[in-house]
Amino acid sequence: MGSFKRALLGYRRSQVDAAIAERDARSWALEQDAKDALERWNDAVGYRAELEGEVNSLSEMVLEREREIRGLVARLREADERHDRGIASLESVAARLEEIHAQARGQATRIRMKALHDAVEVSRRAQELAEAQSGASQVRNGHGDPEMKDLFEGPVKVEIGPLGDFSQLVGFEDAVGQLGASEISVERFSEGRATLSMHLDEPVDLLRELEERSPLDFRVRRTSDDNLILDVDENQDPGQQAA
Repeated sequence: MGSFKRALLGYRRSQVDAAIAERDARSWALEQDAKDALERWNDAVGYRAELEGEVNSLSEMVLEREREIRGLVARLREADERHDRGIASLESVAARLEEIHAQARGQATRIRMKALHDAVEVSRRAQELAEAQSGASQVRNGHGDPEMKDLFEGPVKVEIGPLGDFSQLVGFEDAVGQLGASEISVERFSEGRATLSMHLDEPVDLLRELEERSPLDFRVRRTSDDNLILDVDENQDPGQQAA
């Protein structure tokens, strides 16, 4: 007010009006600035509320994920424990199976050994019985019982052994060939014993003919209508065997 110039009846009206107008303009500008500031503050408050909502939502999501992770960790721990128990159970079962297999192998071995022993015993007793039954009829070559010199005809099989080598089999086969037999073949040659099959077209005193023609000394173990079993004398002179 001190800047106003005084007039005759007071202050100059033009200056007063200009000052009032300037005041009003400043007041309006301040009001506009206040409104703008208020709007910006309201916007900031709304944005802050929106951010807080998003933060709360994210926090809830994080908490939910943490709960899910804790649940997964717990289930994973339970699965690991079940797996460990399963492995331990499998190891126990495997050990038990191995024990059972070992017992079964031992039992099977004992059974096989007993069966083998029984088979050997049965074979030994059968051989003793066969030898006992044919002992009275076993004769040295050239000293046979006339009752055993029966005639053979048709298909006949002769088993002989033990033979020292293949040449003895060839020599005996040649002797058989001199009897007039046909269809001569070696059916079996194993563990020193040979089985020859032949066909006699007419009756032949087979034992006598073999005694005369065979390069081997033998004795008769068993005889039947179409089968002879001969045992070679293993104590005969080697030169005679090779003859």
